Amino acid sequence: MRERFANGFDPFVIPFLIGMAFVLGYCIVAMIRVYFQLPKPDRKRFLVSLVTPRTAWKNIKDIFLNCLIHVKLWKRNKVLGYMHSSIAFGWFMIIVLGHLEVMLFVPERIHLFYYPIFFNYFVAETEQTLPGSLLMFLMDFFLLIILSGIVLAIIKRFASRIVGMRRTTRLSLMDRVGLYSLWAIFPLRLLAESFTAHISGGSFLTIPANWIFRQFLGNDLHALPTWWAYSIALCVFMCVLPFTRYMHIPAEMLLIPMRNAGIKIRHPRKGFALLEVYSCPACGVCIDACPMGVRKANCKDATVYLNRQLRRGNERRIAEISDKCLLCGKCSAVCQVGVEGPELRVAQRERRKYALTPDYGMIDAASLSQHLSDLPFCGPETAPVEGSVLYFAGCMTHLTPAIRRATTSLLDKAGLSWKMMDPDGGLCCGRPLMMAGRSETAQELIKKNVEIIRASGCNTLLLSCPICYKVFKEEYPLQGIRVVHHSVFFQELIAAGKLQVQHEDGLRLVWHDPCELGRGCGIYEQPRQALSAAADLVEAGRHHAESICCGGSLGSLSLGFEQRRPMTQNALKDLTVADPDQIVTGCPLCLATFSRYADRPVHDIAEILDGRS
Repeated sequence: MRERFANGFDPFVIPFLIGMAFVLGYCIVAMIRVYFQLPKPDRKRFLVSLVTPRTAWKNIKDIFLNCLIHVKLWKRNKVLGYMHSSIAFGWFMIIVLGHLEVMLFVPERIHLFYYPIFFNYFVAETEQTLPGSLLMFLMDFFLLIILSGIVLAIIKRFASRIVGMRRTTRLSLMDRVGLYSLWAIFPLRLLAESFTAHISGGSFLTIPANWIFRQFLGNDLHALPTWWAYSIALCVFMCVLPFTRYMHIPAEMLLIPMRNAGIKIRHPRKGFALLEVYSCPACGVCIDACPMGVRKANCKDATVYLNRQLRRGNERRIAEISDKCLLCGKCSAVCQVGVEGPELRVAQRERRKYALTPDYGMIDAASLSQHLSDLPFCGPETAPVEGSVLYFAGCMTHLTPAIRRATTSLLDKAGLSWKMMDPDGGLCCGRPLMMAGRSETAQELIKKNVEIIRASGCNTLLLSCPICYKVFKEEYPLQGIRVVHHSVFFQELIAAGKLQVQHEDGLRLVWHDPCELGRGCGIYEQPRQALSAAADLVEAGRHHAESICCGGSLGSLSLGFEQRRPMTQNALKDLTVADPDQIVTGCPLCLATFSRYADRPVHDIAEILDGRS
């Protein structure tokens, strides 16, 4: 038997070789396809990043931490984090240890591609391999870790609430084949290595199992059929992998270096966008996170299902899912891979043909610029001074005039010189056009607004709307002009002693992180610091990056008023878990939305600070 095991080949390895050849060939072709779908500047940027030491090291670190350890998921849900990392990292370690065994004990076999995978079948235990007991222990240890992850995966599939998930993804037929073959691989490996442990060696897991099997089945354990089953399970998994959610395993390994190279979505279904779609692990975390999920009917519109429809090319469902989304960004915040759900949806909207072509010729930028430059500065100073502020209220702030009054009052109290960019509310930042996929038209509007801003003579652009802030910050060429949200600006004034705020003991406030300000721009602490100067601050049930959208977002093109109400009520329930006296936000749209259903006062941060200064 030792001679048969040592000859280096047995027909049972053929299924594994077929599966490996197929999946490698498919992935190589897919990688080349994605690469050449990128615009030429992006291809160059990607290649340069691969040979840049700093970026190359970051690629290695991120692939290890995100693809094998799943650190992001660990932070969100430790049970799910362990489940994913136990399987991914455990499998990786078994492969590494298998190669070490070959290099140490039979280096002449290292050229055989399959040999490390089936090492325990081909190599009989001898005096020369006895020092490998540590490796055998580690092999059993990581196999046990993987099996524990498989048990958790089965529990998640059939009783998801036990592992902290209300809902899981509905699987397609191919996903089921991939799932069940994956579940079969490691129990079959345990059986196969246990059946040969008395010949090839084993450790704390496989040797006891071998002893038990021999008590019931005798010395002839018929190990070969089990090794065949193990090889076939590997083959099935690898052959269906490209057509299932498990394609995220190789796709993410390419997504990470492309993302680190600064590649962005340029086309809705090619290049980087296609890579993001295939990197989706369909874990279902985004289903629970989506604020629309408060209504069960909306669960099928989560990002995971958009990605599935993009792979299938179902145009009707792609349009429905893309239009309904609030674009709040929470799916991206919780996604372990970082799939950009809102960006993918906007990219789909850009494919749409519109019957009407907006014309912004009525905006006479030259006349408005001249008018704005002729306006005197407001505030205690009558002439422009260093640090002059241009305040753009925006559409929603004009619809909630209390925010505008409080903001301008605080500017006066701080002794600043300022001008109003849109006193009559006739200008728009362009965000609604962008959310509708009308990027080119939005650029026309941006160009006109830039002329007006530069003609003002101000070097600070102040926004009280997070939506406007994000657009002006990211989309406008305003070099030399600081773009700042009023929550940050007033916190700086308080810290510098230019704005005096009196603290009211016993007044409990809760801060709602607006989607665009928090997840969109990463601003979390400055508003809290400013509010802490005025009152006692408590936290919502979910806050910072996991803050719940108010439900009023203009991002959705199809959600009706009544469909949004449960989302708003759910967000209010979360905001009031600590029973605050008042709800405070930094977004006029959130304020207007919450005020419809809140059982306590809702204010903008500027109103709170103005009332205490």
